[in-house]
Amino acid sequence: KNNADYNTSKLRYVYTSAITPSQTIDYNLKNGNKEILKEQYVPGYDMSQYECRRVFATGRDGVQIPMTIVAKKDIIPLKATIKHDKPNKCLLIGYGSYGMSHDVVFNFKQLSLLDRGFIIATAHIRGGGEMGKQWHEDQGKYLNKMNTFNDFADCAKHLINTGYTTSNQLGISGRSAGGLLMGAVINRDPGLYKACIAGVPFVDCINTMSDPTIPLTVGEWEEWGNPNEEKYYEYMKSYSPYDNVVEQQYPSMLVTS
Repeated sequence: KNNADYNTSKLRYVYTSAITPSQTIDYNLKNGNKEILKEQYVPGYDMSQYECRRVFATGRDGVQIPMTIVAKKDIIPLKATIKHDKPNKCLLIGYGSYGMSHDVVFNFKQLSLLDRGFIIATAHIRGGGEMGKQWHEDQGKYLNKMNTFNDFADCAKHLINTGYTTSNQLGISGRSAGGLLMGAVINRDPGLYKACIAGVPFVDCINTMSDPTIPLTVGEWEEWGNPNEEKYYEYMKSYSPYDNVVEQQYPSMLVTS
């Protein structure tokens, strides 16, 4: 938090996690004591009933891709083996662009799903910033953008192969550039997912970014490349959702704009 008093002996910060409602905390720099000043009130919520864990999926090129998984404890108990014997409904969320880390914070809206037996997983795929600058700069933009889509699909396959869920129980969700991710992955492997939520999806990449008069276009070239250059045009055309729609059985979809 912003602090105008440079002589204070306390540090004030906000903490939250996938299962911890937002807390405003004072940390005493002299004695190490922590004082919770304020905590988000969630009626009827009992944090002890939920579990959050970090798992890693192995990408097709051998890279370890982190995922955050949240569920009720009776769904994925602490001592669960690597191979789960009772798959559950699952929502897999992704973004993976601009070097932005997909921070997992407490979201009371997800309790409705968790309490009905859903697993909610967040895939921290290349293109984001979770594993350092190279996760984006070297491995997740320009002519390496395909890693973003491959990583998301490999995370979905990991959840299926380790028994967390099945293709028939797996929904996926992403917004904006994450909506581009949704379009790209369902075009390439529609049978891997049962349902898809694409929020304000950026699906017409080539047409949009070919016009430099559109206010956001030139800045977008720093992420995807300039399609007016042949090498970027051909690469972008290989994943652009609008340009890769074919007649096939797609998952059920909700698209918002």
